Amino acid sequence: MSSPQQSSSQHSLAFRVMRLCRPSFQVEETVLRLDPFDLFAGEDLFDDHRVPTHLLDKGVASVATASGEELGSAFEGDFSFRGRFQLQDPTDAMALPGFLMLPQSFGAIYLGETFCSYVSVNNSSNFEARDVVIKAEIQTERQRIVLLDTSKTPVESIRSGGRYDFIVEHDVKELGPHTLVCSAMYNDGESERKYLPQFFKFVVANPISVRTKVRSVKEKTFLEVCIENHTKSNLHMDQVEFEPAQTWTATLLKADDYSSGKDSSTREIFSPPLLIRAGGGIHNFLYQLMQPLNESGHMKLDGSNVLGKLQITWRTNLGEPGRLQTQQILGTAITRKEIDIQVLDVPSTITVARPFLVRLRLMNQTDRRMGPLEVCVSEDDSTEERAMMVNGMEKQILPQLEASSSTEVELSMMAVRSGVQKISGIKVSDAQTTDLLDTLPDMEVFVSSH
Repeated sequence: MSSPQQSSSQHSLAFRVMRLCRPSFQVEETVLRLDPFDLFAGEDLFDDHRVPTHLLDKGVASVATASGEELGSAFEGDFSFRGRFQLQDPTDAMALPGFLMLPQSFGAIYLGETFCSYVSVNNSSNFEARDVVIKAEIQTERQRIVLLDTSKTPVESIRSGGRYDFIVEHDVKELGPHTLVCSAMYNDGESERKYLPQFFKFVVANPISVRTKVRSVKEKTFLEVCIENHTKSNLHMDQVEFEPAQTWTATLLKADDYSSGKDSSTREIFSPPLLIRAGGGIHNFLYQLMQPLNESGHMKLDGSNVLGKLQITWRTNLGEPGRLQTQQILGTAITRKEIDIQVLDVPSTITVARPFLVRLRLMNQTDRRMGPLEVCVSEDDSTEERAMMVNGMEKQILPQLEASSSTEVELSMMAVRSGVQKISGIKVSDAQTTDLLDTLPDMEVFVSSH
């Protein structure tokens, strides 16, 4: 955070800003450790002629026993400090003595965190400042947010050498440059009305990146989510929840084939919290998305490509919270055919020159009545003779089909060549408008010669 220099001769007041955040562990850069005996004895113990020699011989052992430390006989009576560099406890290798250290710099501010600062208005002049109106606000590239405004209740006075303190908080929801603007309007010692603005600038960075990929497999949609940590601290993910749109339900899939069995309206909380390591650590999630069925057992489709959004909450090593919500995740809009034609049954044995029946099912996937319908086999554009021919009427007219209902039809066919052949060209269309509604995919069958 930076602030332009203000001349003390111009103003009696000045703003001081200190960021309030969690402390960090103090890391020792040296391998030498503090001996418990030093806390009681001091460094001038050996130069004090008033201390009896026999007390020095027993000093370490007695202090160790009283403090609950089991230093053993290795240090008893040994004041050469030859063993100070040795690791006496496994935690010594971490270089963490157990002390917490207050922030030594303003540090990085990330999107999704809560910006909290302690602001102090100091009167460094020899005169009292009266009727002080204090205002604090956050300015971004898009908006201005007022955090404190004492216009209606001004501070009556700030005496010489005194101060007025307050705390401001702001949920960071934008990336890029931010400015904390602190201003004061007051009467100085000569009853002159003065205005003091001070600007404290900082930049908000992105703590994580969320990459998504949508894949559709038949009637199922899969959402892949990759979360990458860009901070210098490990992130403990309290919650990674996908909130689907109203037309979808979501299930979190895991590597051990465990699934929640419920849609994500039930919050998915990881216990213990999932750890994503600092400096590029990643974790992947896989969600299965499905659209609910209507009363007839068919999926309800609205043609929208909005799948939903992600809610992500985390904490840093010492519990500093963070929260992000992604924008709406878009997929490929699913459009279902009005009439769907499927094969129900084909004989397992087909012989050349012998008729056989292909049983088909036509399904109305709309919410209105369709038809009358026409089922036929289209002509092949190639000059080669077809291996499968229609045995009988080439077209069948079916009555109107009610909404979300189905009907079955049998088509008589005959093979004219043996071997692996294709049944192709079967289609359904509107008998009145001749609009093509659906075409049956090619299907291979084996035709025996006898």
